[in-house]
Amino acid sequence: MTEDFVYAPPDLPLAVLHRDAAVLVLDKPAGLLSVPGRGPERADSLQARVLKAFPEALLVHRLDLDTSGVIVFALTPAAQKSLGQQFEARLTKKVYVARLWGHLAPPTGTVDLPLIVDWPNRPRQHVNHETGKPAVTDWRVVRLDEDGTTRVRLYPKTGRSHQLRVHMMETGHPILGDPLYAEGPARAFPRLMLHAETLGFRHPDSGRMQSFSAPCPF
Repeated sequence: MTEDFVYAPPDLPLAVLHRDAAVLVLDKPAGLLSVPGRGPERADSLQARVLKAFPEALLVHRLDLDTSGVIVFALTPAAQKSLGQQFEARLTKKVYVARLWGHLAPPTGTVDLPLIVDWPNRPRQHVNHETGKPAVTDWRVVRLDEDGTTRVRLYPKTGRSHQLRVHMMETGHPILGDPLYAEGPARAFPRLMLHAETLGFRHPDSGRMQSFSAPCPF
C-alpha cells in the first residue's frame, strides 16, 4: 500500500458461493482486507464480516487487499487443518484472471523466479536468486485487446506473497492498476485488475475434489 493510501472498503453484503458443514466459500470484493490490519481504521475485513455471520469460521488463506475472487474459510478445526495442509503442500488448484499492460507473447509461458520481501520497501516483494523462495507461475493469453492490453489466465504453482504481481511485472507487462508494481498509465486504473477466478481443493469431509468459481468483474 502506498503512503497516501486511505482504506475505504466497499459496503457490500457477503457474497457466499457455497456453504456446508465444513467449508464456507465466498467471493471477496476488491478493496477489502482479508484480515484486520493495524489500527482501528483498518479493523474492517472479510474475516471480521464473516465472523459476524458465521462465528465458527476459521481462517485458511488470504487474498491481497486489491484482489477480488474466491476465498475459503473452514467451519471446523478439522476442516481448517485439512485445507491448511492442502495449501501448504500445493495441492489446491488456483486460476486467476488478470489484465496486463501491453501485448504479452507468446500465447503461453512460465515465469520461474524466486521471490522474497524487499525489506526497505515493504510490503513490496522482489526477485532474489540468492535468498528468494521458489515461485512459479504459468500463464495463458486469453485475448489481445485493441487498447494495447492483454487478458490472461494465471496458474500459480506456488503461493508467494505478491507472486502474480511481481512475475507479471518481470515479463514487462505489469497488471493494470497495481499500486505497487505498475507505473505511469499502467497504474492509472480504478483497481488492481487481478481476480481469483477458481479455487479447487479436496473437501475436508468427503475427500472429493471440488472447484468453485466467481465471475470476473472486469
